[in-house]
Amino acid sequence: MEWETVIGLEIHCQLATDSKIFSGSSTAFGSEPNSQASAVDIALPGVLPVMNLDAARMAVKFGLAVDATINERSVFARKNYFYPDLPKGYQISQFEEPIVTEGRLSITVDDKDKVIGITRAHLEEDAGKSLHEGFVDETGIDLNRAGTPLIEIVSEPDMRSAAEAVAYMRKIHALVRYLEISDGNMQEGSFRCDANVSIRPKGEKELGTRAEIKNINSFRFVEKAINHEVERQIDILEDGGEVVQETRLYDANKDETRSMRSKEDAHDYRYFPDPDLPPMILSKEFIEEVKESLPELPEAKRERFMEQYELDEKDAAALTATRETAAYFEKTVEACNGDAKTSANWINGELASYLNRNNVELEDSPVNPKALGGLIERINDKTISNKIGKTVFESMWKNGSSADDVIEQQGLKQITDSGAIEKIVDDVLASNADQAQQYRDGNEKVFGFLVGQVMQASKGKANPAQVNELLKAKLS
Repeated sequence: MEWETVIGLEIHCQLATDSKIFSGSSTAFGSEPNSQASAVDIALPGVLPVMNLDAARMAVKFGLAVDATINERSVFARKNYFYPDLPKGYQISQFEEPIVTEGRLSITVDDKDKVIGITRAHLEEDAGKSLHEGFVDETGIDLNRAGTPLIEIVSEPDMRSAAEAVAYMRKIHALVRYLEISDGNMQEGSFRCDANVSIRPKGEKELGTRAEIKNINSFRFVEKAINHEVERQIDILEDGGEVVQETRLYDANKDETRSMRSKEDAHDYRYFPDPDLPPMILSKEFIEEVKESLPELPEAKRERFMEQYELDEKDAAALTATRETAAYFEKTVEACNGDAKTSANWINGELASYLNRNNVELEDSPVNPKALGGLIERINDKTISNKIGKTVFESMWKNGSSADDVIEQQGLKQITDSGAIEKIVDDVLASNADQAQQYRDGNEKVFGFLVGQVMQASKGKANPAQVNELLKAKLS
Protein backbone atom coordinates (compact mmCIF):
# COMPACT_ATOMS: atom_id res chain seq x y z
CA MET A 1 0.00 0.00 0.00
CA GLU A 2 1.15 3.53 -0.73
CA TRP A 3 1.10 5.79 2.33
CA GLU A 4 0.87 9.57 2.67
CA THR A 5 2.58 11.42 5.52
CA VAL A 6 0.73 14.24 7.30
CA ILE A 7 2.73 16.62 9.49
CA GLY A 8 1.89 19.64 11.60
CA LEU A 9 4.41 21.55 13.71
CA GLU A 10 4.05 23.40 16.99
CA ILE A 11 7.01 25.75 17.25
CA HIS A 12 7.87 27.24 20.64
CA CYS A 13 9.76 30.50 20.23
CA GLN A 14 11.12 32.41 23.21
CA LEU A 15 10.60 36.15 22.81
CA ALA A 16 13.57 38.48 23.24
CA THR A 17 12.12 40.62 26.03
CA ASP A 18 14.33 41.83 28.86
CA SER A 19 11.89 40.63 31.50
CA LYS A 20 9.42 37.78 31.84
CA ILE A 21 5.90 37.82 30.50
CA PHE A 22 4.12 38.42 33.84
CA SER A 23 6.92 39.64 36.14
CA GLY A 24 9.95 41.90 36.19
CA SER A 25 12.41 39.00 36.50
CA SER A 26 15.30 38.93 34.04
CA THR A 27 15.23 36.54 31.06
CA ALA A 28 19.05 36.47 30.70
CA PHE A 29 20.40 33.03 29.85
CA GLY A 30 23.13 31.32 31.86
CA SER A 31 22.55 32.76 35.34
CA GLU A 32 22.95 30.68 38.48
CA PRO A 33 20.10 28.15 38.79
CA ASN A 34 16.97 29.53 40.47
CA SER A 35 18.42 33.04 40.77
CA GLN A 36 15.80 34.57 38.42
CA ALA A 37 12.58 33.03 39.70
CA SER A 38 10.51 35.64 41.51
CA ALA A 39 7.48 35.20 43.75
CA VAL A 40 5.26 35.94 40.72
CA ASP A 41 6.98 33.30 38.58
CA ILE A 42 6.30 30.57 41.13
CA ALA A 43 2.83 31.91 42.09
CA LEU A 44 3.34 32.42 45.79
CA PRO A 45 0.10 33.37 47.59
CA GLY A 46 -0.92 37.00 47.20
CA VAL A 47 1.06 37.81 44.04
CA LEU A 48 -0.54 38.94 40.79
CA PRO A 49 0.76 38.68 37.21
CA VAL A 50 1.07 41.82 35.04
CA MET A 51 1.24 41.47 31.25
CA ASN A 52 4.49 42.50 29.52
CA LEU A 53 3.58 44.91 26.69
CA ASP A 54 6.76 44.08 24.73
CA ALA A 55 5.70 40.42 24.51
CA ALA A 56 2.37 41.47 23.00
CA ARG A 57 4.15 43.79 20.56
CA MET A 58 6.42 40.95 19.40
CA ALA A 59 3.51 38.56 18.93
CA VAL A 60 1.69 41.16 16.81
CA LYS A 61 4.86 41.71 14.80
CA PHE A 62 5.01 38.01 13.98
CA GLY A 63 1.33 37.86 13.10
CA LEU A 64 1.61 40.77 10.68
CA ALA A 65 4.67 39.19 9.04
CA VAL A 66 2.74 35.98 8.22
CA ASP A 67 -0.32 37.85 6.94
CA ALA A 68 -2.42 36.66 9.87
CA THR A 69 -5.42 38.08 11.68
CA ILE A 70 -4.48 40.08 14.78
CA ASN A 71 -7.23 39.72 17.35
CA GLU A 72 -7.82 42.94 19.24
CA ARG A 73 -9.22 40.89 22.12
CA SER A 74 -7.38 37.83 23.42
CA VAL A 75 -7.75 35.89 26.66
CA PHE A 76 -5.23 34.17 28.93
CA ALA A 77 -6.15 30.79 30.32
CA ARG A 78 -4.73 28.39 32.85
CA LYS A 79 -3.53 25.09 31.39
CA ASN A 80 -3.49 22.71 34.32
CA TYR A 81 -0.98 19.90 34.59
CA PHE A 82 1.53 18.71 37.15
CA TYR A 83 5.21 18.42 36.40
CA PRO A 84 8.24 19.16 38.60
CA ASP A 85 9.44 22.12 36.49
CA LEU A 86 6.00 23.80 36.53
CA PRO A 87 5.97 25.50 39.95
CA LYS A 88 2.42 26.85 39.74
CA GLY A 89 0.80 23.54 38.84
CA TYR A 90 -0.56 25.34 35.77
CA GLN A 91 0.80 27.25 32.79
CA ILE A 92 -0.62 30.61 31.74
CA SER A 93 -1.35 30.32 28.01
CA GLN A 94 -4.03 31.27 25.50
CA PHE A 95 -6.65 28.79 24.39
CA GLU A 96 -9.96 29.75 22.78
CA GLU A 97 -9.04 33.38 22.03
CA PRO A 98 -5.37 33.68 20.99
CA ILE A 99 -3.69 36.88 19.85
CA VAL A 100 -2.89 35.64 16.29
CA THR A 101 -4.96 33.41 13.99
CA GLU A 102 -5.15 32.33 10.33
CA GLY A 103 -1.72 33.10 8.96
CA ARG A 104 0.27 31.56 6.10
CA LEU A 105 3.85 31.04 5.06
CA SER A 106 5.25 29.91 1.72
CA ILE A 107 8.09 27.39 1.46
CA THR A 108 10.09 26.02 -1.45
CA VAL A 109 11.15 22.36 -1.64
CA ASP A 110 12.68 20.82 -4.77
CA ASP A 111 11.95 24.05 -6.67
CA LYS A 112 8.23 23.75 -5.87
CA ASP A 113 6.43 26.47 -3.89
CA LYS A 114 3.86 25.55 -1.27
CA VAL A 115 1.80 27.57 1.21
CA ILE A 116 1.60 26.26 4.77
CA GLY A 117 -1.33 27.45 6.86
CA ILE A 118 -0.69 28.80 10.35
CA THR A 119 -3.64 28.02 12.59
CA ARG A 120 -2.61 30.31 15.44
CA ALA A 121 0.24 31.87 17.34
CA HIS A 122 -0.56 32.33 21.00
CA LEU A 123 1.29 33.86 23.92
CA GLU A 124 2.26 31.77 26.91
CA GLU A 125 4.88 31.42 29.63
CA ASP A 126 7.67 28.88 29.49
CA ALA A 127 8.14 26.25 32.17
CA GLY A 128 11.30 25.68 34.18
CA LYS A 129 13.88 23.12 33.17
CA SER A 130 14.60 19.65 34.50
CA LEU A 131 18.34 18.89 34.74
CA HIS A 132 19.69 15.34 34.60
CA GLU A 133 23.42 15.77 34.00
CA GLY A 134 25.48 15.76 37.18
CA PHE A 135 22.77 14.04 39.21
CA VAL A 136 22.66 10.37 40.20
CA ASP A 137 19.15 8.94 40.68
CA GLU A 138 17.91 12.50 41.03
CA THR A 139 16.68 15.37 38.86
CA GLY A 140 17.60 19.00 39.38
CA ILE A 141 15.04 21.75 38.76
CA ASP A 142 16.08 25.19 37.51
CA LEU A 143 13.19 27.69 37.53
CA ASN A 144 15.08 30.55 35.86
CA ARG A 145 13.23 29.87 32.60
CA ALA A 146 9.80 29.74 34.27
CA GLY A 147 7.77 32.71 33.07
CA THR A 148 9.91 33.50 30.01
CA PRO A 149 7.53 34.69 27.27
CA LEU A 150 6.85 32.38 24.32
CA ILE A 151 4.78 32.39 21.22
CA GLU A 152 3.63 28.94 20.23
CA ILE A 153 3.18 28.84 16.45
CA VAL A 154 0.79 26.08 15.41
CA SER A 155 0.66 25.06 11.76
CA GLU A 156 -2.10 23.37 9.83
CA PRO A 157 -1.33 19.69 9.00
CA ASP A 158 -0.21 20.80 5.53
CA MET A 159 3.24 19.24 5.31
CA ARG A 160 3.70 15.94 3.53
CA SER A 161 7.37 15.15 4.13
CA ALA A 162 10.16 15.71 6.62
CA ALA A 163 11.84 17.95 4.02
CA GLU A 164 8.79 20.22 3.94
CA ALA A 165 8.70 20.32 7.75
CA VAL A 166 12.36 21.35 7.91
CA ALA A 167 11.86 23.99 5.20
CA TYR A 168 8.91 25.44 7.14
CA MET A 169 10.80 25.40 10.43
CA ARG A 170 13.82 27.08 8.84
CA LYS A 171 11.57 29.76 7.34
CA ILE A 172 9.97 30.50 10.72
CA HIS A 173 13.42 30.55 12.35
CA ALA A 174 14.74 33.05 9.81
CA LEU A 175 11.61 35.17 10.13
CA VAL A 176 11.71 35.58 13.93
CA ARG A 177 15.36 36.61 13.63
CA TYR A 178 14.54 39.07 10.83
CA LEU A 179 11.87 40.56 13.08
CA GLU A 180 14.32 40.61 16.02
CA ILE A 181 11.71 39.08 18.29
CA SER A 182 13.87 36.06 19.18
CA ASP A 183 17.53 35.05 19.00
CA GLY A 184 16.38 31.63 17.75
CA ASN A 185 19.17 29.92 19.70
CA MET A 186 18.32 26.22 19.58
CA GLN A 187 21.16 25.14 21.87
CA GLU A 188 19.78 27.38 24.62
CA GLY A 189 16.19 26.25 24.02
CA SER A 190 14.99 29.54 22.55
CA PHE A 191 13.55 27.79 19.50
CA ARG A 192 12.22 24.25 19.57
CA CYS A 193 9.32 22.33 18.15
CA ASP A 194 6.88 19.47 18.63
CA ALA A 195 6.02 17.48 15.50
CA ASN A 196 2.60 15.90 15.05
CA VAL A 197 3.03 12.99 12.65
CA SER A 198 0.48 10.60 11.16
CA ILE A 199 0.09 8.54 8.01
CA ARG A 200 -2.89 7.55 5.89
CA PRO A 201 -3.48 5.56 2.68
CA LYS A 202 -2.69 7.65 -0.40
CA GLY A 203 -5.87 9.41 -1.54
CA GLU A 204 -7.60 9.08 1.85
CA LYS A 205 -9.07 12.35 3.22
CA GLU A 206 -9.49 11.38 6.87
CA LEU A 207 -6.46 11.98 9.06
CA GLY A 208 -4.71 9.04 10.71
CA THR A 209 -3.94 8.72 14.41
CA ARG A 210 -1.07 11.03 15.23
CA ALA A 211 1.89 10.85 17.54
CA GLU A 212 3.44 14.02 18.93
CA ILE A 213 7.23 14.10 19.10
CA LYS A 214 8.22 16.58 21.81
CA ASN A 215 10.94 19.21 22.16
CA ILE A 216 13.12 18.73 19.08
CA ASN A 217 15.80 21.41 19.03
CA SER A 218 17.63 21.08 15.69
CA PHE A 219 16.65 21.00 12.03
CA ARG A 220 18.57 17.77 11.50
CA PHE A 221 16.83 16.04 14.40
CA VAL A 222 13.41 17.20 13.17
CA GLU A 223 14.03 15.50 9.84
CA LYS A 224 15.43 12.32 11.40
CA ALA A 225 12.68 12.09 14.05
CA ILE A 226 9.87 12.50 11.51
CA ASN A 227 11.35 9.97 9.10
CA HIS A 228 11.79 7.43 11.89
CA GLU A 229 8.26 7.99 13.17
CA VAL A 230 6.77 7.55 9.69
CA GLU A 231 8.58 4.23 9.27
CA ARG A 232 7.44 3.12 12.72
CA GLN A 233 3.80 3.84 11.97
CA ILE A 234 3.97 2.16 8.55
CA ASP A 235 5.45 -0.97 10.13
CA ILE A 236 2.68 -1.06 12.75
CA LEU A 237 -0.17 -0.67 10.24
CA GLU A 238 1.28 -3.10 7.70
CA ASP A 239 1.66 -5.69 10.46
CA GLY A 240 -2.06 -5.33 11.24
CA GLY A 241 -1.65 -3.21 14.38
CA GLU A 242 -3.05 0.19 15.36
CA VAL A 243 -1.20 3.44 15.97
CA VAL A 244 -2.10 4.90 19.36
CA GLN A 245 -2.30 8.61 20.08
CA GLU A 246 0.63 9.41 22.35
CA THR A 247 3.49 11.74 23.11
CA ARG A 248 6.92 10.45 22.12
CA LEU A 249 10.52 11.59 22.61
CA TYR A 250 13.25 11.46 19.98
CA ASP A 251 16.49 9.79 21.11
CA ALA A 252 19.23 11.25 18.89
CA ASN A 253 21.82 8.71 20.07
CA LYS A 254 19.69 5.75 18.99
CA ASP A 255 17.92 7.60 16.16
CA GLU A 256 14.51 6.47 17.33
CA THR A 257 11.37 7.77 19.01
CA ARG A 258 10.09 6.21 22.20
CA SER A 259 6.84 6.49 24.09
CA MET A 260 6.64 9.15 26.79
CA ARG A 261 2.97 9.24 27.80
CA SER A 262 -0.50 8.94 26.31
CA LYS A 263 -1.41 12.07 24.36
CA GLU A 264 -3.59 14.53 26.23
CA ASP A 265 -6.48 16.37 24.60
CA ALA A 266 -7.53 19.90 25.48
CA HIS A 267 -10.13 18.75 28.02
CA ASP A 268 -7.42 16.90 29.96
CA TYR A 269 -5.80 20.24 30.79
CA ARG A 270 -9.04 21.71 32.20
CA TYR A 271 -8.50 25.12 30.57
CA PHE A 272 -10.31 28.07 32.10
CA PRO A 273 -9.76 31.86 31.83
CA ASP A 274 -7.12 33.05 34.27
CA PRO A 275 -8.98 34.97 36.99
CA ASP A 276 -5.93 37.17 37.71
CA LEU A 277 -5.57 38.46 34.14
CA PRO A 278 -8.25 40.48 32.34
CA PRO A 279 -8.75 40.04 28.58
CA MET A 280 -5.95 41.74 26.66
CA ILE A 281 -7.34 44.51 24.45
CA LEU A 282 -5.16 45.92 21.67
CA SER A 283 -6.11 49.18 20.02
CA LYS A 284 -6.09 49.62 16.24
CA GLU A 285 -3.53 52.38 16.77
CA PHE A 286 -1.21 49.98 18.61
CA ILE A 287 -1.44 47.38 15.83
CA GLU A 288 -0.81 50.06 13.19
CA GLU A 289 2.21 51.33 15.11
CA VAL A 290 3.66 47.79 15.17
CA LYS A 291 2.95 47.41 11.46
CA GLU A 292 4.91 50.56 10.67
CA SER A 293 7.89 49.22 12.64
CA LEU A 294 8.22 46.04 10.56
CA PRO A 295 11.59 45.65 8.82
CA GLU A 296 11.97 44.61 5.19
CA LEU A 297 10.84 40.97 5.21
CA PRO A 298 12.70 38.11 3.46
CA GLU A 299 10.42 37.85 0.40
CA ALA A 300 10.49 41.60 -0.19
CA LYS A 301 14.26 41.68 0.30
CA ARG A 302 14.72 38.80 -2.16
CA GLU A 303 12.67 40.64 -4.82
CA ARG A 304 14.66 43.82 -4.21
CA PHE A 305 17.98 41.97 -4.52
CA MET A 306 16.86 40.50 -7.84
CA GLU A 307 15.83 43.91 -9.16
CA GLN A 308 18.45 46.19 -7.62
CA TYR A 309 21.47 43.90 -7.94
CA GLU A 310 20.31 41.90 -10.99
CA LEU A 311 20.77 38.57 -9.20
CA ASP A 312 19.06 35.36 -10.21
CA GLU A 313 16.42 33.90 -7.90
CA LYS A 314 18.71 31.20 -6.51
CA ASP A 315 21.43 33.65 -5.46
CA ALA A 316 18.90 36.13 -4.07
CA ALA A 317 17.17 33.41 -2.04
CA ALA A 318 20.46 32.22 -0.53
CA LEU A 319 21.55 35.76 0.34
CA THR A 320 18.26 36.62 2.05
CA ALA A 321 17.91 33.34 3.94
CA THR A 322 19.01 35.16 7.09
CA ARG A 323 19.12 38.81 8.05
CA GLU A 324 22.84 38.48 8.81
CA THR A 325 23.66 37.12 5.34
CA ALA A 326 21.69 39.87 3.62
CA ALA A 327 23.47 42.57 5.63
CA TYR A 328 26.87 40.96 4.96
CA PHE A 329 26.15 40.93 1.21
CA GLU A 330 25.11 44.58 1.01
CA LYS A 331 28.17 45.69 3.00
CA THR A 332 30.42 43.64 0.72
CA VAL A 333 28.86 45.20 -2.39
CA GLU A 334 29.44 48.64 -0.92
CA ALA A 335 33.07 47.78 -0.16
CA CYS A 336 33.85 46.65 -3.73
CA ASN A 337 32.21 49.55 -5.56
CA GLY A 338 28.95 47.82 -6.41
CA ASP A 339 30.07 44.48 -7.91
CA ALA A 340 27.02 42.55 -6.72
CA LYS A 341 27.40 39.44 -8.87
CA THR A 342 30.98 38.75 -7.81
CA SER A 343 30.06 39.47 -4.18
CA ALA A 344 27.20 36.96 -4.40
CA ASN A 345 29.49 34.33 -5.96
CA TRP A 346 32.10 34.69 -3.21
CA ILE A 347 29.58 34.72 -0.34
CA ASN A 348 27.52 31.78 -1.63
CA GLY A 349 30.65 29.92 -2.73
CA GLU A 350 34.01 30.26 -1.02
CA LEU A 351 32.80 31.97 2.17
CA ALA A 352 29.88 29.57 2.68
CA SER A 353 32.23 26.62 2.15
CA TYR A 354 34.68 27.86 4.80
CA LEU A 355 31.88 28.61 7.27
CA ASN A 356 30.37 25.13 6.88
CA ARG A 357 33.70 23.34 6.93
CA ASN A 358 34.81 25.10 10.12
CA ASN A 359 31.36 25.17 11.76
CA VAL A 360 31.53 28.96 12.14
CA GLU A 361 28.55 31.33 12.14
CA LEU A 362 28.64 34.20 9.66
CA GLU A 363 28.79 36.82 12.40
CA ASP A 364 31.98 35.14 13.69
CA SER A 365 33.68 34.97 10.28
CA PRO A 366 37.32 36.15 10.41
CA VAL A 367 36.73 37.68 6.96
CA ASN A 368 34.38 40.63 7.36
CA PRO A 369 32.45 42.30 4.50
CA LYS A 370 34.98 45.12 4.12
CA ALA A 371 37.84 42.61 3.83
CA LEU A 372 35.98 40.47 1.28
CA GLY A 373 35.09 43.58 -0.71
CA GLY A 374 38.79 44.52 -0.71
CA LEU A 375 39.70 41.09 -2.09
CA ILE A 376 37.12 41.42 -4.87
CA GLU A 377 38.54 44.83 -5.79
CA ARG A 378 42.05 43.35 -6.15
CA ILE A 379 40.66 40.70 -8.50
CA ASN A 380 38.69 43.25 -10.51
CA ASP A 381 41.64 45.61 -10.95
CA LYS A 382 43.81 42.66 -12.12
CA THR A 383 46.18 42.88 -9.16
CA ILE A 384 45.56 39.14 -8.71
CA SER A 385 43.70 36.49 -10.66
CA ASN A 386 40.54 34.83 -9.42
CA LYS A 387 42.53 31.63 -8.81
CA ILE A 388 45.14 33.46 -6.71
CA GLY A 389 42.19 35.15 -4.98
CA LYS A 390 41.29 31.80 -3.40
CA THR A 391 44.81 31.48 -2.03
CA VAL A 392 44.58 35.00 -0.65
CA PHE A 393 41.17 34.25 0.91
CA GLU A 394 42.62 31.22 2.70
CA SER A 395 45.30 33.39 4.33
CA MET A 396 42.72 36.05 5.20
CA TRP A 397 40.59 33.38 6.89
CA LYS A 398 43.52 31.99 8.89
CA ASN A 399 45.08 35.29 9.92
CA GLY A 400 42.33 37.90 9.72
CA SER A 401 44.56 39.90 7.36
CA SER A 402 43.44 42.21 4.57
CA ALA A 403 43.84 41.15 0.93
CA ASP A 404 46.42 43.87 0.32
CA ASP A 405 48.55 42.67 3.25
CA VAL A 406 48.46 39.05 2.08
CA ILE A 407 49.30 39.98 -1.52
CA GLU A 408 52.23 42.13 -0.37
CA GLN A 409 53.59 39.64 2.18
CA GLN A 410 53.40 36.64 -0.14
CA GLY A 411 54.38 38.42 -3.35
CA LEU A 412 51.22 37.37 -5.15
CA LYS A 413 50.73 40.41 -7.35
CA GLN A 414 49.68 39.38 -10.82
CA ILE A 415 52.13 39.80 -13.71
CA THR A 416 50.47 42.06 -16.26
CA ASP A 417 53.61 43.30 -18.01
CA SER A 418 53.19 41.99 -21.55
CA GLY A 419 56.95 41.77 -22.09
CA ALA A 420 57.43 39.57 -19.03
CA ILE A 421 54.55 37.31 -19.98
CA GLU A 422 55.76 37.10 -23.59
CA LYS A 423 59.18 35.86 -22.39
CA ILE A 424 57.54 33.10 -20.31
CA VAL A 425 55.35 32.11 -23.29
CA ASP A 426 58.41 31.94 -25.57
CA ASP A 427 60.25 29.75 -23.07
CA VAL A 428 57.27 27.39 -22.74
CA LEU A 429 56.86 27.06 -26.52
CA ALA A 430 60.56 26.36 -26.93
CA SER A 431 60.42 23.66 -24.25
CA ASN A 432 57.25 22.11 -25.67
CA ALA A 433 57.85 22.32 -29.43
CA ASP A 434 56.07 18.99 -30.13
CA GLN A 435 52.87 20.12 -28.39
CA ALA A 436 53.05 23.49 -30.15
CA GLN A 437 53.23 21.73 -33.52
CA GLN A 438 50.33 19.43 -32.56
CA TYR A 439 48.21 22.52 -31.93
CA ARG A 440 49.21 24.02 -35.28
CA ASP A 441 48.25 20.71 -36.91
CA GLY A 442 44.70 21.02 -35.53
CA ASN A 443 44.83 19.39 -32.08
CA GLU A 444 43.17 22.20 -30.10
CA LYS A 445 43.10 20.19 -26.86
CA VAL A 446 46.86 20.78 -26.50
CA PHE A 447 46.20 24.51 -25.98
CA GLY A 448 45.02 23.96 -22.42
CA PHE A 449 48.22 22.09 -21.62
CA LEU A 450 50.33 24.97 -22.93
CA VAL A 451 48.33 27.52 -20.89
CA GLY A 452 48.89 25.39 -17.83
CA GLN A 453 52.63 25.31 -18.46
CA VAL A 454 52.76 29.10 -18.71
CA MET A 455 50.76 29.54 -15.52
CA GLN A 456 52.97 27.04 -13.74
CA ALA A 457 56.12 28.82 -14.92
CA SER A 458 54.73 32.12 -13.64
CA LYS A 459 53.69 30.52 -10.33
CA GLY A 460 50.09 31.42 -11.14
CA LYS A 461 50.84 35.13 -11.37
CA ALA A 462 50.51 35.68 -15.12
CA ASN A 463 47.29 37.34 -16.25
CA PRO A 464 45.28 34.45 -17.77
CA ALA A 465 43.64 36.61 -20.47
CA GLN A 466 47.01 37.91 -21.62
CA VAL A 467 48.48 34.40 -21.60
CA ASN A 468 45.68 33.13 -23.84
CA GLU A 469 45.99 36.06 -26.20
CA LEU A 470 49.80 35.81 -26.56
CA LEU A 471 49.77 32.04 -26.97
CA LYS A 472 47.17 32.16 -29.72
CA ALA A 473 49.11 34.91 -31.52
CA LYS A 474 52.37 32.97 -31.43
CA LEU A 475 50.76 29.67 -32.43
CA SER A 476 48.87 31.11 -35.39
